[in-house]
Amino acid sequence: MNNPVLVNWVKDSFNHLELLLSVCTGALILAKAGLLEGLTATTHHGALDLLKKAAPKTKIVKDQRFVDNGKIILSAGISAGIDMSFYVVDKLVGKDAVVATSKYMEYNVG
Repeated sequence: MNNPVLVNWVKDSFNHLELLLSVCTGALILAKAGLLEGLTATTHHGALDLLKKAAPKTKIVKDQRFVDNGKIILSAGISAGIDMSFYVVDKLVGKDAVVATSKYMEYNVG
């Protein structure tokens, strides 16, 4: 989040994306880029206070594994990122792809 080249690249790329997903503390980069203003966000439980400081106009939630704001979807920690990814696969291509992928990965989806 303290790398201006990275933060500016994320900010500049945003308008060209269909979706922007963030896993764990990646939310801090999005906050620094100003992309979370007025949205709801989450991050790793150890970085919630840092996210509150980086994005004071963002509603920070600690009790959700992932948050869908439409174009920006954020997950709490790494394993929550897997859950978020399955959510997005379902959203984009359907439940059959989620079932097939989770079986292949040997990952139990809710």
